[in-house]
Amino acid sequence: MSRRKLEPFTIISIIGVGFAVLACAVPFWLIISGSFASEVDLAVTGYSLFPSAFDLTAYKMIFTGPAVLDAYIASVFITVVGTALSLAVTSGVSWVIARRLPYISRPLTIFAYLPMLFTGGLVPLYLLVTQYLHLQNSYFAVILPLLVAPFLVFIQVSAFRQLPASIFESAKVDGAGELRIFFQIALPLSKPILAVVGLFYAVHYWNEWFTALLFIDDVHKFPLPLVLQNLISNISFTQMLPQLAEQATPVYQLRLALTAVTIGPILLAYPFAQRYFVKGITLGATKG
Repeated sequence: MSRRKLEPFTIISIIGVGFAVLACAVPFWLIISGSFASEVDLAVTGYSLFPSAFDLTAYKMIFTGPAVLDAYIASVFITVVGTALSLAVTSGVSWVIARRLPYISRPLTIFAYLPMLFTGGLVPLYLLVTQYLHLQNSYFAVILPLLVAPFLVFIQVSAFRQLPASIFESAKVDGAGELRIFFQIALPLSKPILAVVGLFYAVHYWNEWFTALLFIDDVHKFPLPLVLQNLISNISFTQMLPQLAEQATPVYQLRLALTAVTIGPILLAYPFAQRYFVKGITLGATKG
């Protein structure tokens, strides 16, 4: 059999994807490499692909004491519980909108669409969470304000509408109700889009720090991104004071190490959703 010749477009695509991979991988590798380099090397020679001498000072400072462990527990709880709740609510709202049920689908569509155009603002949100819901210093003060993303709702609506309607009609003929159709037919057929929406929510919850800054005062409940933000701010502040700057805190190395510690777990989540990601991200993009 003759070998298949590569077309020019295929070669250009491979080269383009290769450059894109390098553009994403090289900065990430520089962060990992810099976190193991000494502060002197970073100050004198800058970033390099391989550190001249390994230095674990930054990682020893990070994992000394329970601060980072508590932050990991907080971030894992917020991410897991928040993603599960958001996926459940988003799926339910999207299903009702996609089914065009009388008296409820249209009002729910308007209710989901308006937050894409207008927001109440920071002050009403703060008053709602602290004065009415009394969720201050609770993980749910971070979870509930981010519970539903309108854009992801309409992505999932489009995916639900592409499912074959004949299956639902057959189930109705057999006596299945709306809830049974949703849980036993629609959700199993929608695994790709569920994986994609869940991944988007997980990344959002894992990286969220501003909401925690507003509503959480207990340092033992700080999520990891907020701890990272506070540590970087405190380090930068100590460098401005001569009596504290003499302690030679590894500022650059510590920043890179904290970044590596923060992005590591969420980066490991992508391989588990990879099999669904490409299919799910295109599901609903075009019809037919």
